[in-house]
Amino acid sequence: MSMFNRLLASVGIGSAKVDTLLEHSRYTPGGQVKGVVKMQGGQVSQQIDGIRLSLQTQYVRESNDTKRWETYELAHYRVSDAFTLQPNEQKEYPFTIQLPQATPLTIGQTPVWLKTTLDIASAVDPNDNDRLEMIPSVEQSIVIDALNRLGFRLRKADCEYAPRLGGHLPFVQEFEFVPTTYFSGDLDELEVIFIPVDGQLELLLQIDRRAKGFGGWLSEAMDMDETFVRYRLPYEEWRRLGAEGVSAELAELIRRYI
Repeated sequence: MSMFNRLLASVGIGSAKVDTLLEHSRYTPGGQVKGVVKMQGGQVSQQIDGIRLSLQTQYVRESNDTKRWETYELAHYRVSDAFTLQPNEQKEYPFTIQLPQATPLTIGQTPVWLKTTLDIASAVDPNDNDRLEMIPSVEQSIVIDALNRLGFRLRKADCEYAPRLGGHLPFVQEFEFVPTTYFSGDLDELEVIFIPVDGQLELLLQIDRRAKGFGGWLSEAMDMDETFVRYRLPYEEWRRLGAEGVSAELAELIRRYI
């Protein structure tokens, strides 16, 4: 019976179970996640080589006019060393991990989740997935508030394949804003990408000018109506300026290119 149970456990039947409980459900990029991994032993004792956490997300990649979702591991963490889980035994491992500054926000269709896996040699690894709600950091909130003050409305946000812009990531998260007041006659849209760089937050802005006259129409037809601009400040400087100061800085920056 014992050998039969071990055979079943190797394919996931009567094997150990894992459940991860998080202290909170809402986090910001670069923030700490605290939780506990709870395990319930199965019908037989099993050697667990370790507990792994994997922070994952998805982005859209377009190829031959076809869009598909691809999963990407943002970071991985080891919670425990090897141990033996006895039949029906209950174990708990608390953990604290740091999220990467480049963790995307869960706006639109972008998911972020923490996958917990028990490493068991020659057997199906039990796992558990927990969704995280990622909200803007203080600095990102200041930028979004500043754009709102300038009359920009967020129209769309998604993660798209762009390895040249993403640095160590194969994608970037684009926030597409449309002007409703001050810049409505000058811009079609403003795309914003947040890029954390060495203790600083950089904005990559794509300024899409509205076509005016034949020259403007020709520029738009030749994709010459878009300008990429980088704007970088230390985190403490974003906070010092606040939404009012940043809105003035961005307004001046945008006016240079319209």
